[in-house]
Amino acid sequence: MKAKILCQQIFVTALGTVIFGASLLPAQQTVAKMPAAQTSPSGHANNAYWNDYDRQLLVDFGGLARFKEADVKLNAPALKENRVVFMGDSITAGWKLDESFPGKPYINRGISGQTTPQMLVRFRQDVIDLQPKVVVLLAGTNDVAGNTGPMTLEQTEGNLASMAELAAANGIRVVLCSITPAFDYHWAPGLEPAPKIAKLDEWLKTYAASKGFVYVDYYSAMKDERGGMPPALSKDGVHPQPAGYAIMAPLAQAGIERALKNKKQETENRK
Repeated sequence: MKAKILCQQIFVTALGTVIFGASLLPAQQTVAKMPAAQTSPSGHANNAYWNDYDRQLLVDFGGLARFKEADVKLNAPALKENRVVFMGDSITAGWKLDESFPGKPYINRGISGQTTPQMLVRFRQDVIDLQPKVVVLLAGTNDVAGNTGPMTLEQTEGNLASMAELAAANGIRVVLCSITPAFDYHWAPGLEPAPKIAKLDEWLKTYAASKGFVYVDYYSAMKDERGGMPPALSKDGVHPQPAGYAIMAPLAQAGIERALKNKKQETENRK
């Protein structure tokens, strides 16, 4: 009798579980049919570009694969060659160095979307191992935009300092460039980057002076009254048009020439 009662209790419990589970099905089906989230798990916009970007961060955070083969194929500089590497993000990547500096042995190592921690990862491969006399470093706006997650200004400063000091320790003269102005980012609106960029640029200027590095001020030459970049220089307020690069090129060249003549950097590099 006890066994029969026990079996009945088990049957009732199991039946209730089935009924309760079935009652959940419509809700589960409704959730499955809801529209896709507007942002990816990383917080980026949920679209093909940013989904590919996030996947890239997982497999090659620093972007070492981008220039790996080109770096290997590049011959060592000639004895009197003033090789210069331009290191940076999309602003550097979009710069046609052969047009701005015809005949100069200048190498472009800009990767679109990159932040300073990513550049620091590839700095040895894409700068030091190429044995340039000068590195022109333009970086930081994507840190402010949060491309690889939230960052403090101090973290950006630390990464910029690390790259500059790595270069100096390897006998490479340093040209530190101000971050170009931006009032807003179309891919990350509402972050109010202008005052943050201004603070980073003030730090860059002070840091460069303290270390004997050359500082190139694009910011003052390109900003408008809002601390952004005017339409005449940039369609999206971030990336320069040819008119913007036309302003930047002579400033960069003057900075490179100062670095090559900079006795203080030469002395520091020999220590």
